[in-house]
Amino acid sequence: MLRRATPDDLAILIALARREDVARTLATDAPESLAEALEDEAGELLVIEDGGKVVGAVRWALVNRRSRIADIRTLMLDPAERGRGLATAAVRELAERLFLERWLHRVEAEVYGFNIGGRRVFERAGFVNEGVRRRAYDREDGWQDGVRYGLLSDEL
Repeated sequence: MLRRATPDDLAILIALARREDVARTLATDAPESLAEALEDEAGELLVIEDGGKVVGAVRWALVNRRSRIADIRTLMLDPAERGRGLATAAVRELAERLFLERWLHRVEAEVYGFNIGGRRVFERAGFVNEGVRRRAYDREDGWQDGVRYGLLSDEL
């Protein structure tokens, strides 16, 4: 389901990140940051595939080497593919890889408060809601909360 993105995937992923119904749930610089993520030594951009078709992507970055903490920076799925558990499966698979292959201790993520689907993905993947950063982001014509999630290696 997950594989490392290649330069050949970039056009598809950038187009997906620029779709209005996807872009509203991502950081404002997400489309531009995808190309940089291909070269990131402290993280990866991974493609979510289903039946050989690119349906989304997830990007992570190492944010604290000493304490072994990674952050999921981007999670996007083609809206036509939503509701089938693909995003939840991708987040679980990523967490397993980070814990088992990279020996990380903790994986974190933050989702806009209005992104109910994104919040469900992390909760179904076993992440714990660790709190709300109130009115942290100027998005969607106003200040939006950021909901923080975390998963520890021994909780997998």
